[in-house]
Amino acid sequence: MTIREFKMPDVGEGLTEAEILKWFVQPGDTVTDGQVVCEVETAKAAVELPIPFDGVVHALLFEEGTTVDVGQVIISVQTSPAGEEAAAAEVPATVAAAAPAAAPAPAQAEEPAAAARQPVLVGYGVSQASTKRRPRKAAGDVAAQNGTAAPAVVPAQPAAAQLVAAAAQNGTAAPAAAGAARALAKPPVRKLAKDLGIDLATVVPTGDGGVVTREDVHAAAAAAIAPQVAAPAAAAPAPVQAPAEVAPQAAPAQTGRETRIPVKGVRKVTAQAMVGSAFTAPHVTEFITFDVTRTMKLVQELKEDPDLAGLRINPLLLIAKAVLVAIRRNPDVNASWDEAAQEIVLKHYVNLGIAAATPRGLIVPNIKDAHAKTLRELSESLSDLVATARDGKTSPADMQNGTLTLTNVGVFGVDTGTPILNPGESAILAVGAIKLQPWVHKGKVKPRQVTTLALSFDHRLIDGELGSRFLADIAAVLEHPRRLVTWA
Repeated sequence: MTIREFKMPDVGEGLTEAEILKWFVQPGDTVTDGQVVCEVETAKAAVELPIPFDGVVHALLFEEGTTVDVGQVIISVQTSPAGEEAAAAEVPATVAAAAPAAAPAPAQAEEPAAAARQPVLVGYGVSQASTKRRPRKAAGDVAAQNGTAAPAVVPAQPAAAQLVAAAAQNGTAAPAAAGAARALAKPPVRKLAKDLGIDLATVVPTGDGGVVTREDVHAAAAAAIAPQVAAPAAAAPAPVQAPAEVAPQAAPAQTGRETRIPVKGVRKVTAQAMVGSAFTAPHVTEFITFDVTRTMKLVQELKEDPDLAGLRINPLLLIAKAVLVAIRRNPDVNASWDEAAQEIVLKHYVNLGIAAATPRGLIVPNIKDAHAKTLRELSESLSDLVATARDGKTSPADMQNGTLTLTNVGVFGVDTGTPILNPGESAILAVGAIKLQPWVHKGKVKPRQVTTLALSFDHRLIDGELGSRFLADIAAVLEHPRRLVTWA
């Protein structure tokens, strides 16, 4: 019996910990390579973790609700020795003939090789099975196992190259050697490949060290003409133990007069980011109140337009479009501050962030290259972004490299606010409630749809004049929405 351990991988692009939200398996369950065994939440998103080998669950080492450091063992699996025997049978005949009849035991033979290798992926390390299969393809490694001098270390080949080499040695087609050359990829990438129906062994890796990236999987899917929608993503580890039931998640600490709720995951990183932003970037906030009656009429007309049937048309869509038009007229607002170089970095693209309230806290995913999207494409992107955020499936990549953010506080009936910048961005626009109010229109007081916008910006990047012109342009477009065409 062989016990293999699965460690918490780095699922959040450099994050150091994750909370186990839910286990999908229990001790005694059979698991297969690529099967999702648990859902974890990092400071950026909820991610499902697939296990990278077959076997029977031996023990779950952490309960649901526990925060675990990257690299700690979270589950142990009893694997069958049949896989190791099959791997040994794949050794080429020429190499096998060079080995003596009485070879040392596998565990003893693999110790020198394992000590010399380094993990290629945080949380996965170098497993026993991988060190038993891959080195046996080279005659030099067999010599090392027999006690002779070991040759110089050969750089790792991409997965595709390993398949071809193995096929040449065995005299078989490349797919027959797939088990001997497992592709290197992070759990979210494996999940993406599984959802798209892509065999990772057939994907040509472009990442460092021959690691398959998300882009590689998407490229393989496009090449196969198979477009499918992919579903997104502290204590020392306990020793391996006998199968046991996992205790339910601990409830918040509660006394007669107080309840204490641990701050972790998305809420923790949001709090840290807001404190850092508030005390790093010099904030300035400006306000403008204006008549949006014409925009509200346009929203209703667009909803009834058969060419836009099936799209989600709302005021936020036209506000987002107005912001993009105003950025085109005032491109200097679309920038970031490089503290190390003491430079202002002008962005020639707009990744428009949309603040989204979710059960796990506030997150700000962004629409990549929003400036290049049509109204239809912008509507589809907004709908997908909101739906993904509410399901807790927003990926870390979706929340990176934002340039400017919209936050709609009006949906809560709030008139306006003084929003805090999303770290690294130049500005954030708060959209207040749209209400019917008395307003002077064409010299007469009439009931009109009125709202207030509040723009907070980094005064290192945007001075008062530029910020005022930018905010005034947004209001001008929404007051007279024909400017969506004339100013575009």
